[in-house]
Amino acid sequence: MINELHVFLANIWFFIIWLIFFLYIVVDGFDLGVGILFLLNRNEKQRTIMMASLGSIWDANETWLVLLIGALFGAFPLVYAIVLHALYIPVMLMIFALIFRGVAFEFRNHAHNKALWNMAFGGGSLLAAIAQGLAFGGLVSGLNVNGTGLDGGWAWLTPFSLLVAVGVVVGYGLLGATYLIVKTEGELQRISVRHAYVTAILGISIGMAVITWTLQFNPYVAARWDDYPSRLSLNSFLGMISFAFLMLIRALRRGFEKSPFFWSVFIFFASLMGMTIGYYPYMIPSSITLMDAASSSKTLIFMLTGIGFLVPVMLIYNGYQYFVFSGKIKMDEDSG
Repeated sequence: MINELHVFLANIWFFIIWLIFFLYIVVDGFDLGVGILFLLNRNEKQRTIMMASLGSIWDANETWLVLLIGALFGAFPLVYAIVLHALYIPVMLMIFALIFRGVAFEFRNHAHNKALWNMAFGGGSLLAAIAQGLAFGGLVSGLNVNGTGLDGGWAWLTPFSLLVAVGVVVGYGLLGATYLIVKTEGELQRISVRHAYVTAILGISIGMAVITWTLQFNPYVAARWDDYPSRLSLNSFLGMISFAFLMLIRALRRGFEKSPFFWSVFIFFASLMGMTIGYYPYMIPSSITLMDAASSSKTLIFMLTGIGFLVPVMLIYNGYQYFVFSGKIKMDEDSG
């Protein structure tokens, strides 16, 4: 009975951490995506509009990252310890990049020469996305865990993780572009539609390449794809991704404003769900399962009264925040 309870609690926390991770990808994804697209725009007035679209929400978006780290530390401390040790370099790069772009939010509007803060915001956004992609790619490809820990501080840097990093940059660019379609109008909105087209096509192509490559180097995932009923689930998520991509292109062609962002988020949802099913029950592929890493039942129950309660509170707060600051960012786009 105790073992069954422990398995149940571990799976509950696996789902909670998955949910927090997904929410972080979405909210900070479009946040970083706007910053990445910021680098492609040379019109300072339009750049100001892009930053203004995030001005009231960017800091709240990143609280999901803090919650994710805290939940992982408490519920799966072994995974926390191994991942932070193995991916120390990309994690530190991400933190420094987020600091730079956060400072840019505060200083750019008051600076006479905006070049430095433009680079801090756009470059910090790009570097944070690259670092997240490298970390995620290194994790998905498998960390070499042995009896004493990990082999090699640069083991995460592989051709596969570089491909994933490019995919993350493009995917965040898609979220950023579709978010700007919702928040802007005029020429900036038309530019965002073009960016959405390009990033959607590039993103789906890179995604297919990542799936194909994963099946080649990871026999566990390949076996899951061949076995029933996991094969049915994985193929259904591939179908969802394809359908969402077609609906996204349709929405862009018809000039819809809100549905492109919805379909972009759905692509991320279906992709992450498919990947999770492909690797389950591993939290560190081919090395550590969720039962290997889970804290004691008492700890998991105690955390449910803390972080477990905090998640719905944050959802309500963030939802209210987005509602209050909804609507178009209206400014004069003419350069001057």
